[in-house]
Amino acid sequence: MGLDVVFLCLGNICRSPMGERVALSHVRDTPWAGLVRVTSAGASAEEEGNPMDPRARAALTGRGYDGHTAHVAHRITEAEARRADLIVAAERRHLTALERRGIDLSPDRAVLLTSYVPGARAGSPLPDPWYGAAADFEDTLSVLEAAMPAFLTDLGRRLGGGPRS
Repeated sequence: MGLDVVFLCLGNICRSPMGERVALSHVRDTPWAGLVRVTSAGASAEEEGNPMDPRARAALTGRGYDGHTAHVAHRITEAEARRADLIVAAERRHLTALERRGIDLSPDRAVLLTSYVPGARAGSPLPDPWYGAAADFEDTLSVLEAAMPAFLTDLGRRLGGGPRS
């Protein structure tokens, strides 16, 4: 049994592709790497077809993550949302957008990224760097990195402590 994880933000050009790349890097170092599929999508279609924001790409590359693989923004499809075992959203409003489309998001399938961040206020959003400078992308990346230990623990729990055949 594997896990299908989707990182979700508004337009799929900053936060969710950054989350996808950071998670992929960390999942790769686990014993169950081959069981976890990580992708990203947007709650809206406003950035459909656009590449990852160059500032996001630069922040990722600067810290040794994959910022070079092509990325094309897209709105999450109903099939993607229904197939996902876990949707990790940047903000509550992104999950609300899916619920308005009739997609069932039980609490065990949909979480806020910040729920994995030690000391984060319940319900707080992942900082949106879009209107900021390069330093804001670095800050968002730091929050994503802070979330990874608890995120990986959750994946391990969902997989029953490790790989299953």
